[in-house]
Amino acid sequence: MTQEKLIYIFNHFDHASKYSSHKELASGHINDTFLIETKEEPFYILQRINHNVFKDVPGLILNKVLVSKHIKNKLSHLPEEALKRRVLTFIPAKHGEYYYRDEDGNFWNVMLYIKESVTHEIVTNKEVAYEGGKLSGDFLNLTSDFDASVLTEVIPKFHDMSFRFWQFDEALKNASEERKEKAKLYLDKVIELKEEMHILQNLKEFGEIKIRVTHNDTKISNALFDKDNKGLCIIDTDTVMPGIVHYDFGDAIRTICNTAAEDETNLDLVTFNVEFYEAYKKGFLEKVESALTSLEIKTLPLAAKTMIFIMALRFLTDFLNNDVYYKTKYPEHNLDRAKNQFKLIDSMVSQMDV
Repeated sequence: MTQEKLIYIFNHFDHASKYSSHKELASGHINDTFLIETKEEPFYILQRINHNVFKDVPGLILNKVLVSKHIKNKLSHLPEEALKRRVLTFIPAKHGEYYYRDEDGNFWNVMLYIKESVTHEIVTNKEVAYEGGKLSGDFLNLTSDFDASVLTEVIPKFHDMSFRFWQFDEALKNASEERKEKAKLYLDKVIELKEEMHILQNLKEFGEIKIRVTHNDTKISNALFDKDNKGLCIIDTDTVMPGIVHYDFGDAIRTICNTAAEDETNLDLVTFNVEFYEAYKKGFLEKVESALTSLEIKTLPLAAKTMIFIMALRFLTDFLNNDVYYKTKYPEHNLDRAKNQFKLIDSMVSQMDV
């Protein structure tokens, strides 16, 4: 991407700033993200939304804007500068929409850069886990009165357990005998856990758990902190859509509480960090407990187990499908990822009443 092209795109948005320089931010895996520095603050984040992954980009961007505006209204008692650090601020394009589509068909959006902020790729202490839990809980609490039905489902069936089992069954039908044999132990585990892993989806479908606004990608790197590691706000809201509280809680726990990398092959190193779990849960409930039902709270541990399982199932499915979805570095990479997640479940169950 040339400097001239970036300036051209940036100047299609309704700001009064003059471009000074830019640098690419490499934290995301899907979109292209640039920090735009200007002659005078504020600085901006310019982002290209990957329309090959997200099929309805205008709907996705509208989701982000509507949810941010709702949170801003809830926090309107804060001073303006403090408010800009607590919630993402999107800048409209000059034609009025919150995106610009370039001549190549790419969609771009712009938001204010939150200065003097930091992110964490992994959690190294319980204080960061606690602050991350507070941020996620606060996001859910502040949006608890937002009508989730107006949001676009940007990735249909993303956490739908029945759909993931259907994909698994189809992969199993077509898998080679060699791959089925290598995965046999884990194929048995899938069948063993099938009924339990549908509990939350059944509660959702029977209307016993409320459909809410959920973030759906609650890894710790999507939480923004100040220099003292106090939580500021949730970022990367591309996957905001209707869901249940368990998606956000469970996926955060899955990524925060694994003591090893997701593809660590030495399973002795893979354990479930209960201390981080308790710290995250404490912060989470401090912010959102009043907006949850007793059933939602009671089933939070099951949420963690379920979200770990759904990733194990997806890795295993891709292995059976000859690795067509996730990038792999060697033939059994996806199987190793699945083994890793199943070990995390075993570690969790051995330490907690789940």
